[in-house]
Amino acid sequence: MSANPADSASARDTGCARESVRIQAYMRDGFAARDDTLAVERALEIHVAGAEPLITMRTPGADAELTAGLMHGEGVIRSRDDIVYLRAAPGEADVIRLMLKPEARARLDRIERNTLATSACGVCGKPSFSPPTPGARQPTQAEPGRVAPALLLSLPDRLRAEQGVFESTGGIHAAGLFDSQGELLSVREDVGRHNALDKLIGAALLADRLPLSDCIVMLSGRASYELLQKSVMAGVPIVCAVSAPSSYAVALAEQFGVTLVGFLRGDRFNIYTHAERVAGAT
Repeated sequence: MSANPADSASARDTGCARESVRIQAYMRDGFAARDDTLAVERALEIHVAGAEPLITMRTPGADAELTAGLMHGEGVIRSRDDIVYLRAAPGEADVIRLMLKPEARARLDRIERNTLATSACGVCGKPSFSPPTPGARQPTQAEPGRVAPALLLSLPDRLRAEQGVFESTGGIHAAGLFDSQGELLSVREDVGRHNALDKLIGAALLADRLPLSDCIVMLSGRASYELLQKSVMAGVPIVCAVSAPSSYAVALAEQFGVTLVGFLRGDRFNIYTHAERVAGAT
């Protein structure tokens, strides 16, 4: 398997992730012209050998990781060994090419979609809906010990401190990966919250670090079904979100043994499922 080194290098390079525009800003009693910074959103064409191209909207950067994470979340790629090559198309902007080994190529029917998948919805455009099955998820290895509430409370600020594009645009999501001791392992940003998590998990897959059995995922927004599905498939035992979880996310976390923490902000949080992983919870 080969991945374009530029993709890995650009994972934290925010230069192509934002652009400036001239706007009219109203403050108090009048308008003033000023520059504003926007998070970039552009289409990415994913060309999979032997299949129809997939088009998805995303923030440029870490495109190989995004592709790997997306395919992993759909159950097509299970490990780095499933990939023959994954690289940017030479001379073609916003195009990435993927070739899979036969076993993985046979699973491509799991990612049947219409022509366009947006950055806003992980299951929009699918002709059918199939929740994950226990056999499709990453096997659980070493479980984390009980984590302290203080550790969880520290995660949102530590994630926010690494959100370079958010600081300048205010219009981008992030997903962070921490180990069970609270060490920050990686952060990815994207205009789509599903893409941010795909990039995070894709980076771990390409580094041959799945399953993420001793890790915590921290989400900058709410916890939806799709984000829990991707976390389940990657073997993540604890998922935290700054905002609310959805009912289906809670049901999925309960079913697959994930500790789901929501409204993690300031000095408070709620544990929705499997509280036994958090010290002091009953």
